[in-house]
Amino acid sequence: MPFTEGQFISIIRAVELLEFSPTAAQVRKKVSESQIDKIAQIAERISAEDNRRTRQTHTINSLLQERQQVLVSMCELAELEARDVKTETVLHNLQNFNQQLMDYTALGHFEIYERIVDGKERRGNIKKVADRVYPQISKSTQTFVDFNDKYDGADEQESLTDLYRDLSSIGEAMAERIESEDMLLREISDNLESPSKNL
Repeated sequence: MPFTEGQFISIIRAVELLEFSPTAAQVRKKVSESQIDKIAQIAERISAEDNRRTRQTHTINSLLQERQQVLVSMCELAELEARDVKTETVLHNLQNFNQQLMDYTALGHFEIYERIVDGKERRGNIKKVADRVYPQISKSTQTFVDFNDKYDGADEQESLTDLYRDLSSIGEAMAERIESEDMLLREISDNLESPSKNL
């Protein structure tokens, strides 16, 4: 029967106490090499799991920050429709928005969704939510890529004819994506806080 994290911590504390005990040498003789190896393996697993949780928490926070930047940039670009601004200003804001949109999309795909798409996600609750919401996330990803393809390299007023109509479609896709994405990120976050949920 494998050690639980609590049992492992108790063993480590006991070993630390033994270091200062006059009978420590005698106790060490009784501990077999396989038990020491097993404790080392458990320590390594716990450390790897903690690192994975830290990385995932950081990724989720980064994704939410990227998303916020996209929303701000989208609003700034949309506001230009009602103002008398030079084409260069629109193009500059459009380029900035496109870059942020692609950074956000790529971060989500490669750091979170790819694991789901590749069938590597083993946590049951997360898989269940992902099966329900990923199609909507995937659909919005395609909308974002199409927008980028259309406006990447735009360099004149004629190339901006449909911009604000297309930007409105991006806003709708983003609203739907946020709803789906938040459901999945909430489930992942809950799992990081309470990994026993999926046991």
